[in-house]
Amino acid sequence: MVTSTNLLKKSIFALSIFIVVLFAIFPFIQMLSTSLKYQWDWGNPSLIPSKLNIDAYKELLNIGQAEKEVPQSVLNLLEENTELSKKQKKEILDKYKSTGDVFPFFKFFFNSLILAFSSAFISVLIAIFGAYSFSRVRYKGRGIIQRSVLLVYMFGPILLLIPLYILSAKFGLISTSVGAFITLMTIYMVLTLPVSLYMLGNYFRTIPYSIEESALIEGCSRFGVIWRIVIPLSISIIVTVFIYAFMIAWNEYLFASVFLKSFAELNTLPLGLRQLFVSKNAIWDRIMAASMLSAIPVIVLFMLIQKQLTGGMTAGGVKE
Repeated sequence: MVTSTNLLKKSIFALSIFIVVLFAIFPFIQMLSTSLKYQWDWGNPSLIPSKLNIDAYKELLNIGQAEKEVPQSVLNLLEENTELSKKQKKEILDKYKSTGDVFPFFKFFFNSLILAFSSAFISVLIAIFGAYSFSRVRYKGRGIIQRSVLLVYMFGPILLLIPLYILSAKFGLISTSVGAFITLMTIYMVLTLPVSLYMLGNYFRTIPYSIEESALIEGCSRFGVIWRIVIPLSISIIVTVFIYAFMIAWNEYLFASVFLKSFAELNTLPLGLRQLFVSKNAIWDRIMAASMLSAIPVIVLFMLIQKQLTGGMTAGGVKE
């Protein structure tokens, strides 16, 4: 009887997990299915395409695309125009020959990667030292500062957008591409830092302080304790916080659409997807293929570092 009851509980639990996982991944399955269907097959309710179509992926990734022919009228104009330099003429010809103008995935990808990685890395770096001070160092006003950090979440991003834009404009940061990039990176740091501090601070408190005391007695500095003890024992939560900060920056659209509006060369993947939706190339297989390509990097990042997401083992570090 007991065995039957346990088997029933396990079956219900497994079924519940399956339903939750299916609910979570179904949108991705639907996206993948639509991206692999031809236009005449879009009305097919089946998730399996009648005929596999990878043309959208080849077009977006510029794979196997024949080089466009430059119109003869353009060649004649370039030949007759003596004011243009050879470099300018080459740029015009390259623009006509380019086949990656539908969705320059690699340009958007590297822009998003650099922005998301740099903002997440700096946010986590600052959060490590800030969280350590909250959890280990005693000073006046520590509790007030720790609780005040989360006040930023009382205001929605849309309320912060205009003040931040005006402030950036007064300092001249949005007049250059570098300034706009730094401003956007700083904004992403501000958006993710409070939660990073909160998560890391709570985890640091679970590390036995006796381990740090032993290191301090042996002559290790505070920085040495953080570098040699706290970070190695907290690698799981640090990786988790990094993924959180990375995903926030990777998927963010509102601030990027405002601060990068004048710099098309810095457009990120969310901005590129928006352009694809409103352009003449807004065909469902391309849209779904572009969405899948935008989601793959985060999925791959999670799969590569999932081994680091196991809990840090601190037991046995010091004999009590």
